[in-house]
Amino acid sequence: MDLAKLSPAVDKKILVLLAGLMWCGVGIMLIAFAISWLNKYEGSGKLILYLCGFIAAMPIHFWGFIKIAEKNLNRLLPLTEKKCVFSFMTWRSYFIVIIMVSMGITLRHSAIPKQFLSVLYNGIGLALFLSGLRYMKFYVKLMKNEIGPMIQD
Repeated sequence: MDLAKLSPAVDKKILVLLAGLMWCGVGIMLIAFAISWLNKYEGSGKLILYLCGFIAAMPIHFWGFIKIAEKNLNRLLPLTEKKCVFSFMTWRSYFIVIIMVSMGITLRHSAIPKQFLSVLYNGIGLALFLSGLRYMKFYVKLMKNEIGPMIQD
């Protein structure tokens, strides 16, 4: 039996779309957690907590996640043949995701007050969402056949 036939292979367009959907989806999920926690918060300073989350998102996005997204796009865009549907991320990235999910679960169940945790969740969530939009931009370009093989750093 040929195992290669069992591999769910897809075009790079689908890989870019999946990566964008995953990043945006996880970002929205984290923001939803943060918003639900802040909606239950009765204290003053709710707007400041939202603002702190937004401010935290900018460096996380510009100096963290966008660089990861660019590196991943540079890996995906030159592909000429179909690849496994799960290759929209590297194996190393799957390991990092497991660590981040574990940390998120631990933090959600910790004694840290949710209004303070919402700053972190809003920051990471918004940064993930913004970086996920980068994938979506390239997916649209791929669909229009307007993209070259590599991104300029």
